[in-house]
This record gives sequence, structure tokens and C-alpha cells, in this order.
Amino acid sequence: MKAQKFFPLVVIAAGVLAYHNSLTGSFFHDDFQTILENSTIRHLWPIWPVLAPFRGSASTVAGRPFINLTLAVNYAISGYNVWSYHVVNLVVHILAGLTLYGFVRRTLLQALLRERFGAASSELALAIATLWVVHPMQTESVTYIVQRAESIMGLFYLLTLYYFIRGSESPRPRLWYGLTVAACALGMASKQVMVSAPLAVMLYDRAFLSGSFRHAWRQRWPVYLALSATWIVLVATMVSADFYATMRKVSEAHHVGRWTYLLTESEVIVNYLRWSVWPKDLPILVNTFQPGSVILPGAAILLLLGASVWALRENSIWGFVGAWFFMILAPTSSFLPSIDPIFLHRMYLPLAAVVSVVVMGLYAVMGRLSLAVFVVMAIGLGVLTGQENRIFSKEPHYNKGLGLAAVGRYREAIWNYEQALQITPNDPDAQYDLAVVLMRLGLPQQAINHYSRALQLKPDFAEAHNNLGFALAEAGRFQEAIGHCEQALRIHPYYAEAHNNLGIALAGQGKLLQAEEQFEQAVRIKADLAEAYYNLGKTLKQAGQIDEAIAQYKQALRIRPEFAEAHYNLGNSLLQAGRTNDAIRHYEHALRIKPDYAEAHYNLGVALEQSGKVEDAVRHWERALQIKPDFAEAQSELARLRGGNEKQVSH
Repeated sequence: MKAQKFFPLVVIAAGVLAYHNSLTGSFFHDDFQTILENSTIRHLWPIWPVLAPFRGSASTVAGRPFINLTLAVNYAISGYNVWSYHVVNLVVHILAGLTLYGFVRRTLLQALLRERFGAASSELALAIATLWVVHPMQTESVTYIVQRAESIMGLFYLLTLYYFIRGSESPRPRLWYGLTVAACALGMASKQVMVSAPLAVMLYDRAFLSGSFRHAWRQRWPVYLALSATWIVLVATMVSADFYATMRKVSEAHHVGRWTYLLTESEVIVNYLRWSVWPKDLPILVNTFQPGSVILPGAAILLLLGASVWALRENSIWGFVGAWFFMILAPTSSFLPSIDPIFLHRMYLPLAAVVSVVVMGLYAVMGRLSLAVFVVMAIGLGVLTGQENRIFSKEPHYNKGLGLAAVGRYREAIWNYEQALQITPNDPDAQYDLAVVLMRLGLPQQAINHYSRALQLKPDFAEAHNNLGFALAEAGRFQEAIGHCEQALRIHPYYAEAHNNLGIALAGQGKLLQAEEQFEQAVRIKADLAEAYYNLGKTLKQAGQIDEAIAQYKQALRIRPEFAEAHYNLGNSLLQAGRTNDAIRHYEHALRIKPDYAEAHYNLGVALEQSGKVEDAVRHWERALQIKPDFAEAQSELARLRGGNEKQVSH
């Protein structure tokens, strides 16, 4: 019994050993926008700007005032010196681990579990808390500074339940219940995933304390009313940040459909579970996930969800475990689209359910012999976590390049990537990310060189094969492009973007039927891939199937209304079909999105002249020449007004 007093020190030591090499990591990716470019953290007083950051923004701290406050405290301590930020992240994670230890230990001592697990409650709680603390899936929440939003929310979620248990056991529970509500309110001000915490408390009460919802409500209805009131905090923070409007804009900009996202998340959750028990090749931050067939993953998730619902109805303790897993994942892994379908920090709290099932299962089979297994597991997971931390401790120029590229500052990003490559020239990720930025700046040959170098260093880099294929197709090197796209598909057979780029290369060789097959395959895999519908439309138009092309362009625009090139090419097809007024409307829409679109100005001029608006046509041809002085068709049209030549449509 005396040894149990030192168990919390074991959790602390495990956390420090696993994450000691995270303290020297530099700012990374979203840290640049959320910390370096965040003026609201530079003064702690007046407090209101600190508590109302980034209205209408997709920043990590938008609608999360408590997180922004913690960053402001860090800035007051160390400015832009990263050490204090990392210390806070690690302290929060260790506190969450200690809270999990207390929560699990007290749960195992409840009447339902005391006879079976009470004697080993402290050892099992220690095993669960330690494995959870050192698991490499937690690295993103601990080492990536701005993702403290997840770990701080997780700490308050656990504290809400822990304080509630203490209140239920205390002869004077008011203080504990007051702390329960306070922790829940602070969690609501930290991250929206906290939304399920009041429900988790009631489910816990029913499963472990009261036996029924009715009895739970009768005993503690003031607590539940107070916990429900914390949703007001959540709503207020979301309204103040214009959260839903911002997320809708982000979702539309990234062409994410609800149904597609829901189906994709079934496979994502299966991968989360797989990485929980076998954390190999974790996709830290950079999302390389390519969804495949969703039938088997979807069936597996439905089975788990159904089992959890059944266990809840039967008031089984496993119903609480299943509800914990699915409720906490629901805001990010259901039908509400996010920019990225997969982020490991979303498993910060759900991982506790998986670890608990593994630990309790092994203990049920092996008894106290399993404790030795848990020690070995903790050591192995800690070593893996140390390796994962190095991703966030990469050369600072590389990390700064990621952040600058994310906010569109491409020239500065290039300089930082180049500096990073002078120090670590054999880094395939830096070669790849530099190539991505070069393509965005319209420098395909330079991009091709860096994609090729990335593939020399990492031959199975599917994204590099795919992007190199696209760059080669843009350069007219279609046969080489086909080879790289096919290689990307050998690595990831359900890679929709690679099917799309393979179609582009095949169309460039005049293989229109084969190209159509690739575009159709792309949209079968990813039904909201607007570019594939657009390219299918171009191919159908090239084959003379104008009506079919029009239908595909319209589908692309339903998914992505601000797709300037789709409006332009739809205008071309409508003009060819004799629907001049409709063509004008789409040319004008393209120009509202992209005012310097010379070809759209030119073809709008052609359509306007056909409608008898010659002066307007001349104005757009002149504008096309201002943008592109060597625009031969525009020069010809202006000359035709004096010479009587036929009109030409730019394609």
C-alpha cells in the first residue's frame, strides 16, 4: 500500500522521459499564424481582446478564448522563445495523466467493479494512465504547441468527471460539484469537443453510481442543470467567433461534402483504432490519408457503434466506454466536414477508452502477470514517442517554411525551405514541400527537379509521384507523367487525385476514352472532387460531346461554385451550343473570381459581340490585351472591326 503513494510520481516521470526532447522543438505550421501573427496575445490587459481572438477566422484559437489566454501568458513569460510554450504543453499533459489515474482508480473501486478489480485498482489505473501518457498518438497534442487546445480540453473533461466522482463520495459535496461545473465551463471555453462532457457525467452516474437516469436526476438534478448551463459558454464562444460561418467557408473552399466526409471517417476511425494498438507510420500533422473502400470499415464501425448502443441500453459499463469513444470523436469524425479528415490529436481522449479496454482485457486473461507486460509496453511506446517528437523538432527553417506556405507567403517559404535543405539536403519532405510551393508560383521545371529529388530519397512517396505526374503533364511530358501517376496508384490504389492526374496525362496524349475512365474512377472514389468533373467535361468537349461536357462542368460548380476555370470552360461550351446569354453569365462569373483572366475577357467579348454589344466587346478585348499584350486572337478581333475578318473563340 505504501508503494501506491508513489504511483503518481511514476506517471510524472514517464511523461517527462517520453517528452523531454519535445522542449527544444521550434514553432510549427499553424503556430506561425496562431502565435507569431497573433497580436491579441501580446498584452494581458485589457483582457477582452485576449478572450475574443480571430473573429471569422479558421485559426486554432478562434472561439477558444481560454487557449488564447494561455498563449498570452506564455508570451508574457518568454515572448517568442518556445521553451515556456512547450513546458505548459507538457505540464498540461502530465496533469491530464494524473487525473486519468485518479478517475480510473476511483471507478475501479465503485461497487460494480470493486470485487473483481478493487485489489488491483491502483496498479491498473497506473498502467492505463502511463500507457496513455507515453503513447505516440499523443505527440501531436503535446509537442505541437497550438494543439494544446486538445490537451487542455482533455484535462478539463477528465477533471469534470473526477470532481463529480469526488462529489458523489463526499459528505459535503458542494465544493466538488462546484469544481465539476467550473472545469466543464473552462473546457467549453477551450474547444468545442467538450460539448459531450455533461452527457458523459450523466452516463457515468447511471452506469456506476445511480443505476438509472431517473435516480441520477433525482439525486443530483442541480448539478445537471449547472452542467447544462455550461453549454451557454460554448454557444457564446462559437457565436463570438462566427464559428459556423467560418467553418462553412472553409468547408466550401476545400470542397468537402457531408456524405463523403462521413464515409471517409469510417475508415479514418478504423485507422485510429489500428494505430492505438500498433502505432506504426503515424501521419503526424501532414495528412497523407487516401480513403479506399468504405464497405468493410463502415461495417466495422457500425458494429462497434451498435454494440455500444446495446450496452448503453443494458446499462453495461462497456456502454459507457463505447459512448466515451464515439461521443468525443463525433464533432470531428462524423458528418460535420473538416478541412482534413484525419488528425491524431482528435484521439487524445478517445485513446483512453482503447487503452482501458486493452489493459482490462489483458488483466482479465493474465491476472497480475499482465503488469510486467504493461511495463514493457510503456517502455516501447515511450521510445516511439521520442522518435515522433523529432518530427516537430526538425530544422526551424523547414517548420517556418510550412507556416509561411500555409498563409500564402510563398516567396518567403521558398527561402526557408532552401535554407533548410542546405542543412539537411536529404530530407524528402522538405524537397516535396518546396516543389509544391514552386508549382503554386508557376515554376514547373524547378518543381519537377525537387519532386524527383524527393523520390530519389523516398521511392514510395505516393504524393510526390502524383504531384510530379501533374507537373510533367503541365510541361507536356505526358508519357513520363503517366508513369508517375500509375506508380502513385500502385502505392495507393484508391488515390482519387492520382486517377485525375493520370486522366490529364492521357488526355494530353489524345487517349480520350482512357482519360474519361480515369476521371470517372476519380469521382467514384471521391464524389466531391470538383477537378475531376471539370477535367471530364474538358475531355468530353474535346470529343465533341458538348451537352455531356456542360453537365460535368455544372457538377464541378455545384461542388465548388468559385471555380473560375470551370465557369470559363462552361461558358465556352454554352457559346458553342448557341446559348450566348448563358455563356456571358458564366464568363462574367469567372471574371468576378479572377479579374485578370485574359481568355475569359476575350471570349466574353466574342459573346457580347454576338449579342450586338460591340462597344462592350471591344472593352473586354482591350482588357485582354492589357493583361496579355501578345494575345493574338484579341489583336485579330480588334483589327477585324476595321478589316471584316471572322471572329475566333479562344480555347
